[in-house]
Amino acid sequence: MSGLIPKTCGPMLTFEFIRSATVSGLSAAVKGREQLLPEESLLYMENDHRSGVRSLAGRIRRVIAATAREHSRLETLCHYEQSLWDSGITRIGGTDEAGAGPLAGPVVAAAVIFPPGLTIPGVNDSKKLSPARREKLAREIKKRAVSWATALASPGEIDKINIYQASLLAMRRAVKKLDPSPEHLLIDARELKSVILPQTSINQGDSKSFTIAAASILAKTHRDFIMLEMDKRYPEYGFARHKGYPTREHREALQRFGPTPEHRHSFTFKKVDL
Repeated sequence: MSGLIPKTCGPMLTFEFIRSATVSGLSAAVKGREQLLPEESLLYMENDHRSGVRSLAGRIRRVIAATAREHSRLETLCHYEQSLWDSGITRIGGTDEAGAGPLAGPVVAAAVIFPPGLTIPGVNDSKKLSPARREKLAREIKKRAVSWATALASPGEIDKINIYQASLLAMRRAVKKLDPSPEHLLIDARELKSVILPQTSINQGDSKSFTIAAASILAKTHRDFIMLEMDKRYPEYGFARHKGYPTREHREALQRFGPTPEHRHSFTFKKVDL
C-alpha cells in the first residue's frame, strides 16, 4: 500500500512519521491541519495497525465533514452580501438590535461592515449561540471588521416613543457611528427611513445574512454586559441571570421591591401586577 501513495502529506508530515509517531504525537501534528491532509494519507491512517491511529483518522474525517458543512452554511448566509459584492459594492453594513422584550434596561443595536468576501466560522443568529460562543465571536468580529459600532435607546426613550421606534432609533445611531459609512445597508425586517442609504430589509435577517448575524452578536453581547453592570447596582433583581426579561424571578423581585430607574415603566406596569 505504501508504494502506491505519495511519500508526504504536507510539510513536516511524512509517511515515515505517521508510521513511527505515537498517537498523541500524530494527533498534535495534524491538529488544525485536517483540511490539508491528502486523501491518500488519511487512507493510510485508516489502515494503520493501531486502533488509536484509526480512531484519529475517523475524527479527522468528522472534522473535514463539519468544516465542509460550515463552509456551505456560510456561503448560504452570505447570499445577500455576495450579490452586492459581485455588483461592486464593497462597504455593506448590517444592523440588528437586542433587548426589545425585557422589562428593564436599554434596547441595544449594533452595525458592522466587513471586507468583501470575509466570513467568520460560527457566526450565526445570536439567539442560536451560547453566551461563551457569542463572546468569542464578538471579539473576532471586532478584530476583523472594517468598522463596527454599538448604540442604545434608554428605558426613558422606550417609554416615550415605544419599543419599536426606540429599536429603530438605536439602529440609526449605530449605523451613523460607522466609519467609513456603508454604501448599502442590510437590516432585519425593518427600514431606517431617516438613513439615506440603499437598504435591503430581510425577514429573519439574523439567520439569513452574515452581516446582520454578526451585528446581532455585537448587540447581544454589549447588552448583556450592560445588564451585568446593572446587576452590581441592583443585585436583588437578578439582572445577571435574566438580563431584564420577564422571568418568574424578575416578576417576584418587581412585586417585592418595585421598579428601578432602569425599568421600562410602559412595560412594567402593563406586564406585572404591582
